[in-house]
Amino acid sequence: MAKSYKIIGGKKLKGEISLAGAKNAATKIMIASLLADSKSVLENIPQIGDVEVTLDIIKSLGATFKWLDQNTLEIDPTTLKNYIVPLEDSGKNRVPILFFGPLLHKFGQAEVPVLGGCKIGSRPVNFHIDAYTKLGAEIEYHDHNYTVSTKGLQGATITLDYPSVGTTENILLGACLAKGTTVIQNAAIEPEIEDLVRYLQAMGAIIYQDVNRTWVVEGVQKLHGAHYRIMNDRNEAVSFACLALANRGDVLIKGAEQKYLVTFLNWVQKIGGHFEVLDEGIRFFDSNRFQGVALETDVHPGFMTDWQQPFTIVLTQAEGVSIIHETVYENRFGYTDALNKMGAKIYLFKECLGSKPCRFSHKDFLHSAIIVGPTPLKGAKIEVPDLRAGFSYLIAALIAEGKSELTGIEIIERGYENLKQRLINLGADIQ
Repeated sequence: MAKSYKIIGGKKLKGEISLAGAKNAATKIMIASLLADSKSVLENIPQIGDVEVTLDIIKSLGATFKWLDQNTLEIDPTTLKNYIVPLEDSGKNRVPILFFGPLLHKFGQAEVPVLGGCKIGSRPVNFHIDAYTKLGAEIEYHDHNYTVSTKGLQGATITLDYPSVGTTENILLGACLAKGTTVIQNAAIEPEIEDLVRYLQAMGAIIYQDVNRTWVVEGVQKLHGAHYRIMNDRNEAVSFACLALANRGDVLIKGAEQKYLVTFLNWVQKIGGHFEVLDEGIRFFDSNRFQGVALETDVHPGFMTDWQQPFTIVLTQAEGVSIIHETVYENRFGYTDALNKMGAKIYLFKECLGSKPCRFSHKDFLHSAIIVGPTPLKGAKIEVPDLRAGFSYLIAALIAEGKSELTGIEIIERGYENLKQRLINLGADIQ
C-alpha cells in the first residue's frame, strides 16, 4: 500500500533545516568505491531510498559495507565476486548502468539491466553505449539486459551529442583505469560530477578539467580506497528555498553554499525574493510580493531542470505572467494538471517559448509553460508521479487552503532524508 501524507496548509514555516548529503553525488561515489583495491569511508551519505537501492546492488555483487554512524559508510570492494546486476533493481533508480566501469575492470564483463528512475521524459542509454564502445567494450542487448565485455578498456576521445550527466559520470568511471588518455568533450560539469572527480582523485586517479566543457582522464594502473565527505545536496537546498519563498516563511537552510546556487539565487532576486547568505547557510524569508519572470532550464551552470518544478509553485504566487521553457526533458510538465486542479493557472505549449529554439522545437512535446498569478491554491488529493514533482506538490499542499493528501510519498523519500520530521520541525502540519 502506498504511503501518504495528510497535510493542513497555510501554516507559516519558520526555523532551521539542515541539508543532507547530495543524492546525485553519493550514489555515484558509492559505485566508484568499487574501483579501488581497498576500503573507502564515505561521510555525509544520506539515508534515502536511492542509497538503499545502490547498497542492495553492491551487496548482490559481493562487496561488503557497514554503517559506522548514521551517515558514514564503509565499503569494502575486495570481496566483489559477481558481475551481474540483478534485474529486480532495474526499475528502482538509474544507477545500474553506472556499474559498467567497475565490473569491466574487475571481471572484464558485466550484465546490467535497463534503466529505471523518475518517468519525466526520454532518457536514452545510447550515449552510454556509444561511449563504452569507443572505450573498447563489446555490448549486446537481450532479455532486458546489456551484456558488456572487454579485454581491457582503452582511452579514447569521446564527444557527446548532449552534455549528459549520467554519461559523463559513466565515462569517468570507465576511463580512470583504462589504458591511455580519455578526453570527454561537450561533457557535463555539474558540481556533483566535480564531487565525483574529487573522490576519484583522492583514490589516485588523474583527472583534470579543460576548457569548453572538457574532462581529460589519464588512466592509471590501480586505485586505492579513500576517506571522503560527500557535498551537501544543492537540489535539496533549492527545494527548501522554494518552500520558504512560496510559504512566505523564514527558513535558514544550514549547509547551503552560495557557490553551488549562484544561478538559482539570481532568479530569486529577479522575482523579488529575499535571502541572506550567512556563514552557516542561506536564510530565505518573507517577501512582500513576487514578480513574474521568463526563464528556461539548461545544463549547469544554467537553471537546473530539477529546480523547475518547485520554482513553478513559487511562480504561481507571483504577480503577472511567468514563462518557463524546459530544454532538458521533453515531458517534465505533466505534473501541472494536478496544480491546476488546486487552483493554479498553468498553460502548456509545444512551441519554444524561450530565447532560442531548443532540441524539442520540431517535436510534439509540451515543453513550455505560461503561469498566470497570483492564484490561491486549495487542498486536494494528489498522487506523486516523480521525485521533484512530488516535492512540488508538497509545497503546494503546505501553502494551500485546507487539507491535502499526497499518496506515493515513498517516491519523495527516495531523495529526501527524514523529510516529514524535518518539515514538522519548521511548523508544518503533516500526518
